[in-house]
This record gives sequence, C-alpha cells and structure tokens, in this order.
Amino acid sequence: MNARGPILLARYLALAWCGLVVYGSLHPFSGWRVTGISPLAFLDGGWPRYWTVFDLLANVAVYLPLGFFLTLALKGLPGRFSALCVAILLAAGVSFGLETLQNWLPSRVPSNVDLVCNTLGGLLGAVVAQILGPRVFARILALEQRLIAPVPHAELGLTLLGLWLLVPLSPEILLFGAGDLRQLIGFSSDVPFVAESFVMIEASVTAFNAIAVGLILRLLCARLWIAYLIVPLYLALGLAIRTLAAAILIGPGEALLWLSPGAQMGLLVAGVFLAVSLALPTTARLMLIPLALMSGTVLVNLAPPNPYSMAALATWRQGHFLNFNGLTRWVATLWPFLTLPFLLLIVRRP
Repeated sequence: MNARGPILLARYLALAWCGLVVYGSLHPFSGWRVTGISPLAFLDGGWPRYWTVFDLLANVAVYLPLGFFLTLALKGLPGRFSALCVAILLAAGVSFGLETLQNWLPSRVPSNVDLVCNTLGGLLGAVVAQILGPRVFARILALEQRLIAPVPHAELGLTLLGLWLLVPLSPEILLFGAGDLRQLIGFSSDVPFVAESFVMIEASVTAFNAIAVGLILRLLCARLWIAYLIVPLYLALGLAIRTLAAAILIGPGEALLWLSPGAQMGLLVAGVFLAVSLALPTTARLMLIPLALMSGTVLVNLAPPNPYSMAALATWRQGHFLNFNGLTRWVATLWPFLTLPFLLLIVRRP
C-alpha cells in the first residue's frame, strides 16, 4: 500500500458519511411543498420550542465523524491548517444546505440550534483529526501494509464493508438479507408464507450473503491466516449488531429471535463453505462472490413476507427511529449493487 492509501480511505469514508447524513436529514424525501416563508427564516427563529439534550448531543455526534473524515481527506492541501478550516466550512455548509432544504419538507423542521450543533460537531471532529491526524495516518498505513492485500481500490472495499455493518441493524429484514428492492420499487410479493419453504429461503439468503461478505474480506486480506481470523470475527460482529439492534429497537426479550432455524442453517452452511473457499485461488473466489451476491439478492426478493419481520417493523416505527430505519433499509437495499462495481474494478486489474 502506498502512502496515499489512508487519504483515499478517508475520502471514501467522508463521502459515505456525507451520504448518510443527507439521507437521514431529508428522509422520507416526499411531500415537498412551498410554504411561502423565507427559506432563511430559521436563522432568526430563536430557541426551538421543543428540544432535548439527547437531540442536541445527537446533532453534534452525527457531524463529528464528518469533520474528522473531511480533515483527513483534505490533508493534501497546502498549509498547516488548510484542511482543518476547509473541513469545518464544508461541514457547516452541508448542515446549512440541509437545514434550508428542510423548509420544503412537511415532516422536518429547520432549526438554527441544529445548525449550530452540527457545525460544532464538525469543528470538534476536525480538531481531533488535526491533532491526531499524523498518528492516525501512520497507524492506518502500518495496518494496511501488514493486513491489507495490495489490490486496486482496497480503500473502497473497506468502505463498503463498513457500510455493510448497517445491514444487520434492520431487525425486520432477513439475516444479512441485502438487496431487497420490493419496497423501493413498490412491488409486493404474492408468494404465500409456508414455514417449510421459508426456512430454506431464509437459510439460503443468510448463507449466500455471508459467503459473499466473507470472500470479499478474503480479497482484502494480505495472508490466508489473517482471513481465517478476520472473517469469523467480522461476521460475528454483524450478528452482535443484529442482536443489540433487536434488543434496543424492539425489546430485550426479542434480542435473539432472529436466530431462527433458517438463520442457524444458513450460518452453518456459510461457515463450512467459507472454511474451504477462503483457500481457493483468487480467480475462483472472484467468480464465486458475484454469484453468491446475486443469488442472495434474487432470493431475498422472492421471499414471502415473514410475520415476525412485519411485527418487528411495526414495533420499531412506533418509536423515534423512523429516519434511522429508512437509512438502514436504504443501505441494505443498495449494498449489493454498490459492491458489484468494486468487484469489476478488481477483475479489470491489468
């Protein structure tokens, strides 16, 4: 890996985080209307009538990574503090633009306090990156040289794997069930729920997606022994996120209800298959990844409605996580289709 690897990774992460912020701020992207009020009236709106400390801290926390990633991504600019200043201005500009656009969304309320908190978060993230940036770059570069294989666009692959960790956060979808386009295009499956066939579909969806993710990780691992260590840990992290999300968003008593017979079977099949396929030649693995990815995508779109998943979604939407739900579903839907171009970039390597 060359010295520009950490900067490229920071740029990918900054772009990805900015996309998540935009989606979370403007979801559900519907009901746009003209109110006749000046779009900048919120700047002189005073203190909002309804607010909580949690809301203020959340606004700071969401923009802190953006300021951090932007500062690292702009380290190539001349001048000691150029990256810091530009990153703060960009974070503030993103917040100002999104708060202004919220004027035309009936479900959102622009706020000058949100703008201040968002800018403060970007500033704090930028300052942390400015102070720790050289140390962070040195550590990332050392880890890349030891753990990451010299494949083209490895930083993009790492970013996609980071986004994948949002997929298990949706407790209403099948385990690791990325690529479900039905809600996005307004199509509903007419396949009836039959317990026996559903177990097989659920197992297949879980297995195909786990295999695809595991093999993508293997592409990025510099050594085979690293892959045999990292792949199980990464998938276990996905399961831990799934468990924690179900416990927090639905209820502690339902934290492990996702561990159905189908999910157990799929994890077992994926584990056995990965134990063998991780050692296959690169060409064979590059053929298996899109096959597993698209097979899982097709099956998740053919799966009948799961009564538990529908109940989980209804319970979640009664809380304060509607926008977060839309964000995780959006990432889960698009993740396979964002990953395929990355695979093509690797395949086309000279």
